[in-house]
Amino acid sequence: MTPQLSTSLCGHLLHLERRVLDHSAEIEHWFRSQWKSHMPPFYASVDLRNACFKLAPVDTNLFPGGFNNLSDEALPVAVAALMSSIEHHCPDIRRVLLIPENHTRNLHYLRNVSRIAGLLRQAGLEVRIGTLVPEISSATPVQIQGIDGLPTTLTLEPLVRMGERLGVKDFDPCMVLLNNDLSAGVPKILQGLTEQRVFPPLHAGWVSRRKSQHFLAYRSVAAEFAERLQIDPWLIDPFFDSCQGVDFQSRTSEDALAEKVDAMLARIRSKYKEYDLTQTPFVVVKADAGTYGMGIMMVRDASEVRNLNRKQRNKMAVVKEGLSVSDVLIQEGVHSFETVLLEDGEAVAEPVVYMVDRFVVGGFYRVHSERGADENLNAPGARFVPLPFEMGCQSPVADHEPDAAPNRLYLYGVVARLALLAASRELEATHPAAHRTA
Repeated sequence: MTPQLSTSLCGHLLHLERRVLDHSAEIEHWFRSQWKSHMPPFYASVDLRNACFKLAPVDTNLFPGGFNNLSDEALPVAVAALMSSIEHHCPDIRRVLLIPENHTRNLHYLRNVSRIAGLLRQAGLEVRIGTLVPEISSATPVQIQGIDGLPTTLTLEPLVRMGERLGVKDFDPCMVLLNNDLSAGVPKILQGLTEQRVFPPLHAGWVSRRKSQHFLAYRSVAAEFAERLQIDPWLIDPFFDSCQGVDFQSRTSEDALAEKVDAMLARIRSKYKEYDLTQTPFVVVKADAGTYGMGIMMVRDASEVRNLNRKQRNKMAVVKEGLSVSDVLIQEGVHSFETVLLEDGEAVAEPVVYMVDRFVVGGFYRVHSERGADENLNAPGARFVPLPFEMGCQSPVADHEPDAAPNRLYLYGVVARLALLAASRELEATHPAAHRTA
């Protein structure tokens, strides 16, 4: 299923699609050359927004938590990509320790954990699941029942530190795979694992990573790509800025944030005028670190920043793990003019693309029947419709129209891989060793 794009603005998107399709061989050669110089993240997911006049990533997650939302048809591709990734990163691996988030009561997330473990096992690895949950500190594993559609029991085991290695009882893994974004910090038990490979690296966690750093890296990637295709980089790159030292409850730096929002809206209006667009520009203000759709607000006028009520300020002040927000990303809002027809009516949709190593392995549409084209869809009430990436996401279909499903999905995969490349460069630039030698 591909969402409908019933808007006159699609002419701009068709132009972009044609440019990508006409240069697909050159694009793939360019990606191959980039991966020779840059190590891709172990896995990632990218949230895209399709406004018909532009298609851009709005978030890149290096600890993706929705593998359970991929279609069954996509799983063989994911297994093959995992096998290639393991050969790429560390070919001698036999045993993997998977460390998830502490969401032991969130069945949706636990289905994701079970799916990742199952994919790793299909890739020929022995897998155990260790947990950072403080209450699970005894030698007795915790078994969680009722993970429907997947193995009926998920076993979470307390971690055991063995010098500079980490494992669980009677299991000494070759690799530690984190599906925990470390928002609350890097626990001591994960530090100094010099004898094991840890993916993603610890500095990829939200304790140190910043979205503004990622989009700075993406700006460079998008500019290189746009120059090759002779297109305006704005078509694939949202404007962004950042503001530090914000305290929503005490209203510290409120004026500075409002001024930056006003400047961003002015830049967007200028671009809309250039492309004869009549839509209302908006800006997304969100925590510069964090995920799960928390600490986000859509702003259409700078006065909205100054006029937040107490409930809105409290919502913006705290994100996952109860961490306070002090740095925010100011990002150009990208409309989502895609809709999916569900049983209870039409709903706004946005594609989320999943990758393992340098390969697109699948994805899904995040849909929300109670949100509009200029609103955040990553909110309670969201539903997920698998993307049919097995139809041809890795290469376009020459005898189909540019907006045919395989070609549209190929375009999604190209833009998602641009974000993946940006994440690779971002992690290289922010690696602790890079700062020690600078």
